[in-house]
Amino acid sequence: MPTFQYVALDSQGVEIKDEVDALSEKEAISKIRNMGYFPTKVRSRTAGKAAVKAAAKPQRKRGARGGVKVKYITQFARQLSTLQDAGLPILRSLRILQEQQKAGTFKRVIGYVADDIEGGATLSEAMGRYPRCFDRLFVNMVAAGEAGGVLDLILARVADFKEKALKLKGRVKSAMVYPAVVLTAAFLILLGLMKYVIPSFKTVLEEMVEGELNKVTQTVLGISSWIAYQYGWAVMLAIPFGIIVVLKVARQFRPGRLVLDTVKLKLPVVGQLTSKVSVTRWTRTLGTLISAGVPILDAINVTRETAGNEVYANMLGNVHNSIRQGDTFASPLRQSKTVDLIVSNMVAVGEETGDLDKMLLKVADNYDEQVDVLVAGLMSMLEPIMIIVLGAMVMVIVLAVFLPMIQVITSLSSAQ
Repeated sequence: MPTFQYVALDSQGVEIKDEVDALSEKEAISKIRNMGYFPTKVRSRTAGKAAVKAAAKPQRKRGARGGVKVKYITQFARQLSTLQDAGLPILRSLRILQEQQKAGTFKRVIGYVADDIEGGATLSEAMGRYPRCFDRLFVNMVAAGEAGGVLDLILARVADFKEKALKLKGRVKSAMVYPAVVLTAAFLILLGLMKYVIPSFKTVLEEMVEGELNKVTQTVLGISSWIAYQYGWAVMLAIPFGIIVVLKVARQFRPGRLVLDTVKLKLPVVGQLTSKVSVTRWTRTLGTLISAGVPILDAINVTRETAGNEVYANMLGNVHNSIRQGDTFASPLRQSKTVDLIVSNMVAVGEETGDLDKMLLKVADNYDEQVDVLVAGLMSMLEPIMIIVLGAMVMVIVLAVFLPMIQVITSLSSAQ
């Protein structure tokens, strides 16, 4: 019978390291819990030896640079699941998938993974060496599938998870494309008018009035002169790029990410959409990991790293620390006040019934539907807002040109 090494916490929070005999990792976790311990890490002792053997083998230089699109990873997981379900050995399955891939990074990586397995490593250990292709969620779920002997089912779950994540991301992106294109086109047209058209009216308008122009016309002509003759156009074009660069630099540091994500969550409408997308993401990730048999503390750590929002990552970190100290999941979740009560209540029910993974996935599905409704509402609201903003800009330019004419007509009428 296989032997599993484990790290667990007792009722006092004291860390215990020992071994247990079991047929699978799932059975090992069950035995550890029956002893009154809370497992934080469970690993097959034979898998550890295989990893050492693979690590000791000389490795050739590998050029697996750059990431791979998620859709290719998803297709790979689905196809590998099908081949495993058909009973093919893992090594032969990988070689088949390697052959059908187009030449590129992913084809090489699949070949490297197959080589590592041939050298004695497990699939999860081999994949873990290529984090740009296989993230921690993928690797942890594969490890759980290997331990439980249900690799085909786990790979199918990975594919399902990534497909749903792609659809969610696609919906949000498609909602943002239309307003972004319209506003960019309007900005460039307005910039062209201020640089090439409005300056030609300056002399005519000043001669027409033969005196001081009204404030609106003065302001528009002043901005137009700055854009046309003082490189204001370059500044206006540089501002959006500068903002993008500043935001990207800020997101490289944790305090910057925390500030930006906090501000994003407090924005009207957009904040609500961001919140629901984040809840959908972390609940689906955590539910998928737990259903695959990954220990809850390890699952929370993986989820925290893939949350995509620093506010929720901090919340999951607090939940992790509370569970380590013997608390429940729902209690720190409720105290954080970063999620709706329905989420913490469903988590509490899941803990009580032993179906935490199912409850988390139900929350994700529910919020997924709410995201669809919010995206549709956001689109219907953005259209009139854009029309009003663009109409206001056009109205200011028209007033700047026509007010001097009205001044002349008024002065001629009063002279008569």
